Amino acid sequence: QQSGRRFNLFLKRRLRIDKRHQSKDSIFFRDGVRRIDFVLSYVDDLNKEWEKKLERRKEFESNLQKAGLELETEDKKESEDGKIYFVKIHAPWEVLITYAEVLNIKVPIKENDIPSTVENPLDCMLTPLRLPEKVMHPEPDYFTAPFSKDKQELYLINDESTFFSPSMRNRIVNYILTRCPYGTEEGKKKFGIKRLLNNGTYSAAYPLHDCQYWKKANDPNCDNERYTLYMEWARFLRFYKEQPLDLIRKYYGEKIGIYFAWLGFYTEMLFLAAVVGLICFLYGLFTMDENMSSQEICDPAIGGEIIMCPLCDQKCDYWRLNTTCAPSEYSHLFDNVATLFFAIFMGIWVTLFLEFWKRRQARLKYEWDLVDFEEEQQQLQLRPEYEAKCTQKKKNPVTQEMEPYLPITSQAVRFCISGTTVLFWVSLIIASMIAVIVYRLAVYAAFASLMENTQNLQPIRGLLTPQLATSVTASCLNFVIIMILNFLYERIAIWITDMEIPRTHMEYENRLTMKMFLFQFVNYYSSCFYVAFFKGKFAGYPGAYTYMFNRWRNEECDPAGCLIELTTQLTIVMAGKQIWGNIQEAIVPWICNWWGRRKARSNPENLYSRWEQDHDLQTFGALGLFYEYLEMVIQFGFITLFVASFPLAPLLALMNNILEIRVDSWKLTTQYRRPVAAKAHSIGVWQEILNGMAILSVVTNAFIVAFTSDMIPRLVYYYAYSENEDSPMSGYINNSLSVFQISDFPERNRPEAKAENFVICRYRDYRYPPDHEKKYLHTMQFWHILAAKLAFIIIMEHVVFIVKFFVAWMIPDVPSDVKAKIKREKYLTQKILHEYELEKLKERLCQGDKGATEKEFIATEGRMELSSAM
Repeated sequence: QQSGRRFNLFLKRRLRIDKRHQSKDSIFFRDGVRRIDFVLSYVDDLNKEWEKKLERRKEFESNLQKAGLELETEDKKESEDGKIYFVKIHAPWEVLITYAEVLNIKVPIKENDIPSTVENPLDCMLTPLRLPEKVMHPEPDYFTAPFSKDKQELYLINDESTFFSPSMRNRIVNYILTRCPYGTEEGKKKFGIKRLLNNGTYSAAYPLHDCQYWKKANDPNCDNERYTLYMEWARFLRFYKEQPLDLIRKYYGEKIGIYFAWLGFYTEMLFLAAVVGLICFLYGLFTMDENMSSQEICDPAIGGEIIMCPLCDQKCDYWRLNTTCAPSEYSHLFDNVATLFFAIFMGIWVTLFLEFWKRRQARLKYEWDLVDFEEEQQQLQLRPEYEAKCTQKKKNPVTQEMEPYLPITSQAVRFCISGTTVLFWVSLIIASMIAVIVYRLAVYAAFASLMENTQNLQPIRGLLTPQLATSVTASCLNFVIIMILNFLYERIAIWITDMEIPRTHMEYENRLTMKMFLFQFVNYYSSCFYVAFFKGKFAGYPGAYTYMFNRWRNEECDPAGCLIELTTQLTIVMAGKQIWGNIQEAIVPWICNWWGRRKARSNPENLYSRWEQDHDLQTFGALGLFYEYLEMVIQFGFITLFVASFPLAPLLALMNNILEIRVDSWKLTTQYRRPVAAKAHSIGVWQEILNGMAILSVVTNAFIVAFTSDMIPRLVYYYAYSENEDSPMSGYINNSLSVFQISDFPERNRPEAKAENFVICRYRDYRYPPDHEKKYLHTMQFWHILAAKLAFIIIMEHVVFIVKFFVAWMIPDVPSDVKAKIKREKYLTQKILHEYELEKLKERLCQGDKGATEKEFIATEGRMELSSAM
């Protein structure tokens, strides 16, 4: 019986192989002629909803056919698991030309005769970084014009089956799918593939990849663009090569192409910032031994003799200043004169990056035929969800047509709920940050009691001080909380944006972007803002410490300053985010796909069809690019807002981005279904966010240099208070520490261990000693330093802003050669169109068409001459 069953299975498979003469990489219907432009899949499960789903599918597919699309269904018996039906969709020529006109798709009318720019003599040096010409420019450059059914003779139509690229075809079919009705339910007209996917009527809808990524297709008609992208772009060994942007745009569409163009340009610009940051870091490294502050702290005769006041109440003991020798040496790596230079440099670098990107973007707009692209035509179309949920209608004053609208009262209620939800989650982040601060305050005493040896006042380890242990563990805890809150808020943000029912796609993306960015901004940067601008600033002084919630004593900075702690915090959060992001982006999809494909490997190749292979891949959703941009913009914040504390941040970002480009390209090419092509002529609202962060970065870095680093106090001491002309910085540490009499400690602050052989302790501040008439009040030096800090902030901000705005004014947004080319192309395109119209009019006159009058002919000819004169 078992052998009989095996024989039947063999016969069944044999029949399936014979029935399907195409290779498994076929992207055509069974006739081998009509191309598959889109695939729908569904599982025929016999549950309560079965009949309703069947009815919806019948109605939907019937309406697709009425719209002109051709369908071919693969029975579930033909599928790998015997459960999934596949509906293959083909858009015939008539449908393509109809919707190409609706979508205003530009098509070639003449090969571009504008000579290319003169080659740079240095290009030969960049040859190793170049890709083959066929990969970089997969098709000739054409003059283009919006498609019109009435002017088909005007366009360069050599072959109707290949005139529209696969990405154009899937965009047209997707447009039809999102607007096709499938019946009426509960008195409301229902339509759109998205709704059918949400209610389980279909399980997936996707365009096909053109071949397998690791080998070329057997079909000679296949372009094998996916294979080319994988071999030349998506492998890490090609990290030093330029990106084939034209091929990316041709295969995935302009929206994905512009993302990779921006990411590549950002990475190129990071190279300069990384080199300068590395030089500043090396300066700090080579001058470590010359740093007078750390020399005095480490000197047993100076730092070893200075007894510091306890850093927490009762549990902490007195300690010697030289116990912080190692942290003070390392803080010099980041807290030196080069830090100031680098902060100013990065303020100017950000402006150069944004201005040069505008120029690069303008060039891409010209090369990719996006100059006259009306984003409103694509993005300002009403969302199907908006049309479905808004039952009330009113007349559009522009089109004079009735269209759905959301009443103002409903909008107000939804915005109130949305605003309250966002406010609640931002408050939750602030609460979690306060919890981490409380953790820092609470565990410091525990670390101090573990690490201190009360007999000789030396820590157990030289580098691992209680401050550092607290800072590292708190940073790690903060990172874990950030990741958990991110995971939860992503879903909440999408839910509340859906609830608002934005009118257009652009509104939806902009609202979601602002919500997500606001949340991520507070989530990722709040801990860095705390360390940079609040820690140690409100600690009080011995005998009059300030307390959080009247219970936990506020933290003090290390005697070498808080900058090293900011560096630690920034490194852990930034590096942790990048590592976690790459794991999420690369390893998780790979594991999911491996798990989904594990059964298919044991079956014959012919049985595992192209649509089944793509079905088993992950979905690159509508918000796929949104998360990529968000990740990069958050990273941009780390390397600009706090770069004064960590000059190596651009280098870390550069290394991450080199990997990020290849990870993104690899997962898009190998692990995800082919996304529906979409147009975009810019990076959208992200440009405004980057501009805002660039301005904020000047302010934050000025405050970090002034209030977080020790640069201004050192400069004030150097120029105003130093008494040693041969070594002006000697005595700075003693000058920066105030004196406190131990007997003045209140019971709450007094350490449990009694002091021996000393009656005073020192603390970091500028206050009068206990024997002065202004006991423990701020000295004049404190006010001099404060005035110097404020003056520095004003001067630095004004200098950097003046340079920024001058640079922005000097660099035009659109290169002059691109402006000339745009004008030339417009002129030639108009001339070709006018000549075409003139020829048509002549033909009508020759044929005796009464409608074609002589006056009309003269007017058309005159318009052409006028255009030439212009």
